[in-house]
Order: sequence, then C-alpha cells, then structure tokens
Amino acid sequence: MRRIIGSAFMSVDGVIQAPGGPHEDETGGFAYGGWVAPHWDATLEKHLGALFAAPYELLLGYRTYEIFAAYWPYAPADNPIGAAFNQTAKHVLTHRSTPLGWANSHRLADIDAIRALKAGKGPDLLIQGSGSLYPQLLAAGLIDRFTLMTFPITLGRGRRLFGDGMPAKGLRLVAQEASASGVIVAVYEPAGEVEARAFAEEPPSAAELDRRARWAREG
Repeated sequence: MRRIIGSAFMSVDGVIQAPGGPHEDETGGFAYGGWVAPHWDATLEKHLGALFAAPYELLLGYRTYEIFAAYWPYAPADNPIGAAFNQTAKHVLTHRSTPLGWANSHRLADIDAIRALKAGKGPDLLIQGSGSLYPQLLAAGLIDRFTLMTFPITLGRGRRLFGDGMPAKGLRLVAQEASASGVIVAVYEPAGEVEARAFAEEPPSAAELDRRARWAREG
C-alpha cells in the first residue's frame, strides 16, 4: 500500500492561491501571485528537498495539473524538479473529458479510484497544491501525512485550503521548524476524530442558559 503525502504553501489566513508567480492564477481578481519567493530560504529548500528525495508519483487536482502542465514541460532541462515531474506518473482527479497532454498523466474519476490507487503497489503519492483534494481525502481517511508551510502574510482573499467543506478531524504534530524568514513548517498526521470538552464542569448560570437559548433561536 502506498502513502498519500500532501504539502502546501499557505498564508496565515489560509490562502493557497498562486504562490509561485504573478500570473499563476489570477482568477477572482487575485493580485498577490508570487508571495512565496520573498520568503524563500535554506530551511524551505531543505524541507522541499526531503519531500522530493524519495521516489514518488504526483496526485493532483485538475487546476493544479493545468498550471503544472503549462510550465514544467517547458522548464530548463537542468531543473531537477522539472525533470522529475516530467518523468513521473501524474494522477489527476477530474470529471472533465479534456485530454491530459502532459506525458505520463492518468485520469482518476472519483475518490474510489484514488483509494484503489493507494491500495496498489508503487511509490508514495505526493500532492502538490490541489487544495480541492484535501476535504475529500481527509473525509475518506486517505491522507497519511501533510506538510503545511505557513508564510508570515495575510492575503485577505483567494482560494483557501481550509474552507467550510473541510471535515472535522484531529491532527498530530510530528515535526515543526521556523525558518529565518518567518515561515512555519509543520508536519501533521491524522489523529482520529476531534475531541471537545469544557475546561470545568460547573453548573451554568441563568444568564448562560438564557444566552444559549437566545443564540439557538437566532441561529
């Protein structure tokens, strides 16, 4: 069985749109593309190097696939990430019938297809970008580990990793490091369901009971 390993660049307010460049994804009027480069340093280089060191295949959403397919096949031949991405298998979750023209690209119809792919033999499946995959994969219990690189900025708008569709799940922090430029690199693994409880089990006051009832009425 393979592992599914995710990684994402994220702002403090959860935006993952267009980290790589100004024209990567301008949908919705997003004007801050390229917010990763000003904070790039040796710590991030180290973590990305470790992520790509072991054999892997890519697991992508269609939007990220389109961005990658328009860039990496045309990157300089001596770019090691480009060479690896071009050679490895790309598994793309999409309902579109548009041809997948990037070499070694394969279409996945649904979450069951990802489950079957994970259950088979082969290297780890590495998610890059592809924020739309996480709610489905977390809900299905298919994510084994993911690395969040949180940059010291707020973007205010744009595609977010953690939206209303994200399932409630517990996470275990297994590694963390802060870069010199202020980026927090945190590695998480799933840890079952969310635990919730009060700090103290004291009888609520009449005012508290009234507040609860009022908020329930008001929605």
